[in-house]
Amino acid sequence: MIDNQQQTIKEWFDYTYLTRGEMYLRPKNAYYIFAELLQIKPNAKLLDVACGLGRMLEIGLDYKAQCSGVDISSVAVETAKLKLPEANIVEANAEELPFKDNTFDFVTCLGSLERMIDKEKVLQDIKRVTTSDSRICFMVRNSNSWRWLITKKLFLTVNKKGHQDAKNYQQWKALFEKENFEIVSCIPDQWPIMRILQILTFGTFKGYKNKQNSFTPLQYANEFIFILKKN
Repeated sequence: MIDNQQQTIKEWFDYTYLTRGEMYLRPKNAYYIFAELLQIKPNAKLLDVACGLGRMLEIGLDYKAQCSGVDISSVAVETAKLKLPEANIVEANAEELPFKDNTFDFVTCLGSLERMIDKEKVLQDIKRVTTSDSRICFMVRNSNSWRWLITKKLFLTVNKKGHQDAKNYQQWKALFEKENFEIVSCIPDQWPIMRILQILTFGTFKGYKNKQNSFTPLQYANEFIFILKKN
């Protein structure tokens, strides 16, 4: 079930995926780092929450994982299902995941938790569907980044229809710990660093699976990558 606010978000994403398609997403190479940080193994069960057009599921399949995905956008789900018939992809609300308890070894939720209405409920349901030794990866937006403070707040370009939101490091940390997750690690989003390295190496950069040293202190990163486990 989705409420009126979630329906508005769904309609915005349906329109965005319908009109922009793959251009809305980062390239596939940008997603390998999440699989490496999680250390995804063959035959492990991976769930991508807010899977969009299935970029992370493509990576999971490359790692021979058993992949499932959910998204609120029917356009995204239908497109991803056609592209990735090997994956189990369903239209669903992240607050009510349509899976049994203790199902998944790994969960990813990339650039999406900040857009969800009841973040606590989402985290509780992710905890419900994961095994006791699971690993969870969130990429979340930082409200202390210059991009958020200048382009979003100062120039009033926050996307309200898509429920664009952000928190600082301490706020995200407090939220995860409140829901009984332990923070294994937190690093800056790697894609901006990789893009700079692409330029500096004249397009020869190949280290997409490796963690790169950031040019920006963690507290000012555009986005955070959190690796969590159940506490």
